[in-house]
Amino acid sequence: MGARESLHRLIDDLPEDDLPAAERALLTLHAPAQVPLERAPLDDESDDDDFDGGLTEARADVMAGRVVSHEEVKRRWGLE
Repeated sequence: MGARESLHRLIDDLPEDDLPAAERALLTLHAPAQVPLERAPLDDESDDDDFDGGLTEARADVMAGRVVSHEEVKRRWGLE
C-alpha cells in the first residue's frame, strides 16, 4: 500500500471531530506560507503617526484629494 492510500485510510478512520485538525495539518504541508496568513489576527493597533510611519497622514491626504496618480508619477519620471 502506498503513502497516498495509507493517508486516505487514516483520514477515513478519523472521528468527525478530528477532521478540522487533520485538514489544518495537511494544509500547512500543501501551502505552508498561506495558512498562517489566513489565520492571522486582524490588526487592531491604533493608527497614530508615531506608530504607523505616516499612514494616518497619508490617509488624510487621500481623503483631501492631495494625491498624484500612478500614471502621473510615471509621466513625471519619464517612465511611460
